Amino acid sequence: MVDHAPPEPGGSDAAGAGAGAGREPAGSLLDFLKVAAIVLDADGRIVFWSPQATETFGYSAEEALGSPAARLLLSEENRDRAGELFAEVMDTGQSWAGVFPVRHRDGATRPVEFRNMRLLDDLGDVYALGIAVDQATLHTVETRLAQSEQLVSQAPVGFALLDTELRYRLVNHALERINGVPAAEHIGRRPSDIHHHPGVERVESALRQVLATGTPLIDQYVVSRTRADPDHDHAWSISYYRIHGPGGRVIGVASSVVDITERHLAAAEAEQARRRLALIADASARVGTTLEVERTARELADVAVPDLADLAAVDILDTVLSYRRHPRTPDGPELFRALAVASAFPTDLTTVADPVGQVAAYAPDRLITRCVRTGQPVLVASCEPQDLRRIARDTRAAEALARAGAHSYLAVPLIAHGETLGALDLLRVRNPAPFGPDDILLARELAARAATAIDNARWHQRVRTAAETLQRSMLPPVPPERPGLTTACLYQPAQAANEVGGDWYDVIPLSGDKTALVIGDVMGNGIDAAAAMGQLRTATRAYAALDLAPDEILRHLDRLTHGLEHSIATCLYAIYDPHTGQCRIANAGHLPPVIVRPGHEPGLLPLPAGAPLGVGGVDFETSTFGIPPGARLLLYTDGLVETRDVPIDERLDALVHALGQDRTPLDAACGRLVAAMRRPEDPDDVALLLARTHPWSDGSAP
Repeated sequence: MVDHAPPEPGGSDAAGAGAGAGREPAGSLLDFLKVAAIVLDADGRIVFWSPQATETFGYSAEEALGSPAARLLLSEENRDRAGELFAEVMDTGQSWAGVFPVRHRDGATRPVEFRNMRLLDDLGDVYALGIAVDQATLHTVETRLAQSEQLVSQAPVGFALLDTELRYRLVNHALERINGVPAAEHIGRRPSDIHHHPGVERVESALRQVLATGTPLIDQYVVSRTRADPDHDHAWSISYYRIHGPGGRVIGVASSVVDITERHLAAAEAEQARRRLALIADASARVGTTLEVERTARELADVAVPDLADLAAVDILDTVLSYRRHPRTPDGPELFRALAVASAFPTDLTTVADPVGQVAAYAPDRLITRCVRTGQPVLVASCEPQDLRRIARDTRAAEALARAGAHSYLAVPLIAHGETLGALDLLRVRNPAPFGPDDILLARELAARAATAIDNARWHQRVRTAAETLQRSMLPPVPPERPGLTTACLYQPAQAANEVGGDWYDVIPLSGDKTALVIGDVMGNGIDAAAAMGQLRTATRAYAALDLAPDEILRHLDRLTHGLEHSIATCLYAIYDPHTGQCRIANAGHLPPVIVRPGHEPGLLPLPAGAPLGVGGVDFETSTFGIPPGARLLLYTDGLVETRDVPIDERLDALVHALGQDRTPLDAACGRLVAAMRRPEDPDDVALLLARTHPWSDGSAP
């Protein structure tokens, strides 16, 4: 341990002392020791007596001055020895130091530490100066100093004492090892002279604060590097507290330094584990929210940044999305379709990735190809230029990544049910840490969850596409031209995340220039609903050829539907006669049509609701309405108006208003109605049949 260095000439250790000599404040070590001063003349009489002598020996100045020192202070048996020592000092001029028993005024004899020396004044007279300290008091101070020194020097924690100008005055061996600087090189220098890390200014500011306020700063958390280990961060717990002398004089500020790097690393690992768990929980909530492959891929890329990577891309094998299996050759490329790219910060780097939706071929030496062919992660902890050329799609993209500072790469396969679907590509640019084993585990967990969602979505889309194809194949083509009637039809399936339903419409020519208008909805969805819809549409056309009334048609369809497994349907069957301008309608649990007559307010036709088809044993009723030329009649399925958050009456009013305000051609009107009434997230299919009557003549004489 290196102790206090002497102050500069003319300086002072006192806080705020200026240049030049200054009075030592009360409370110094000399005050604590009560150093007494006595001066004897050549005859051994006391001629000077300090106040501290009174405290040490008990005699007042009046009692002591002029008295022979030996008679006043010594017992008879010690006077001869004292006389010899006195004579030696006076004759030779050599100082004497030692312990001598002195008689106190209270009669007790006490050992006193003496330093005796000869004095000579300007007249040539000789005197003896005695500096005395009570031995018990001196031993107490020495013991405390020794204990303090050992406590500091042998402490396993770093310790330093700085003066009021923040210069090191004492540094123990532990701090010497921590800082990597010899203790002697600390003395007289400030922390900013020793350390060069960016936080040293904050350290000195904290020291000044403690020095000024006296309020300690305990367990300050600092992460930095020292000369002892310049290549690694260490964590320190540092405490600062002000030091006072015996009388309250401010000596300086002390600091203790404890290396808590292991605790810091353990806490960092625990925090990193917590973040990983939080990221996995976040991925569970955010990835796979729909049954759409593209959206699921975007969700995976978005959840990977910024916590895991700065750039993330999701590429799926084209054979997976096309449901085709091609023979794979070791020397042949792999075809990938880019589905998502995400960045943790605004950057042009996303433009150097494969454009979303585009198919790209990657040779066997490319890292993403190796990843999907081996089914194992590919890690490049530190990317070299040649690595970036095996990562980026072309040389220009590799150069852009190098300029941006891309330094670490990780690719993990997307595997579901034993099949490799593609890969999740990750790059770090601004995050200085390279990818490591823990990142591989986290990325694989995210990829596994996303792969299952992507696999479910692609199979759902395949089944949905098949059902939609079947459904569309069973719907009629462009409606036929009919006497006195113009029609337009529209079918819109539900969003990709939902299966198609069993909605259908039909325009059927009947005898006598009449036309049957049909709309229906099989409850359920998927291929089963589409197949049931096809059966009902075929049966409806067959029964319509018999020229039956609408209620009779529904009775036959009810019996047929009752025989279909798990099938219930709603249906509305109308027959329009251009000769009479009348429309006969029967309803089986379907929503009422909207009628817009010229010169009248639009509204709903007041039809009996009826029971759905498939209930069985229910009678249906035919209602007749007059429909003048120029009127419009809208038949629709419930997907146009039903929502989870708005009452059906309000939605029906909105539909009536929308049709009443529309004056566009029928085909355009159908699209406008769907756009006005539907929301992208609505889960049901929609079928519309819009008819407009117009004057008609069969060409016969009036």
